[in-house]
Amino acid sequence: MAFQLPELGYAYDALEPHIDARTMEIHHSKHHQGYTNNLNNAIAGTDLEGKSIEDILTNLDMNNKAVRNNGGGFFNHSLFWSVMNPTNKGELSGELKAAIEAEFGSVEGFKDAFSKAAATQFGSGWAWLCVHEGGKVEVCSTANQDNPLMSNGCGGTPILGIDVWEHAYYLNYQNRRPDYINAFFNVINWNEVAKRYAASK
Repeated sequence: MAFQLPELGYAYDALEPHIDARTMEIHHSKHHQGYTNNLNNAIAGTDLEGKSIEDILTNLDMNNKAVRNNGGGFFNHSLFWSVMNPTNKGELSGELKAAIEAEFGSVEGFKDAFSKAAATQFGSGWAWLCVHEGGKVEVCSTANQDNPLMSNGCGGTPILGIDVWEHAYYLNYQNRRPDYINAFFNVINWNEVAKRYAASK
């Protein structure tokens, strides 16, 4: 079955004032839909058809630009929507909080590292919190629509990601990427991130 654009689970205006409704609508219904359509076209009739997106990206031929760009775009945005929520966000706690404190010294240390990775990603890309086997966490960034699952990524399984392509924030924040990054922390769905951590460690 072809890949489908995932539903958000909340309204386009639900993340305001942190992320505006117009940006969410364009980002989801235009950008993510485009990646979904192009990914389906790129894998149609190939041996990638029918595989999970994680399997496709983990074993990807990095020279296959159509699948690399659109498969990455499909996966990255699917994760992005799921790790944000206007309500019932939960709190950073338990094993995930302990792993973050062990790696970064404190929750603030993590926020600083994550914010720096997002702010200093040159041009378009993403910043990630990943988990490695055994539960160790890491912050890294990738260019364009690459992600940690790919052979050039930082490894591990991404459990939190922020999109720092300009289309993710420019209508509301213009060139103030750090303000957008700060706002993102207000809408993180820690329940979802913790669930992903538990499933991946």
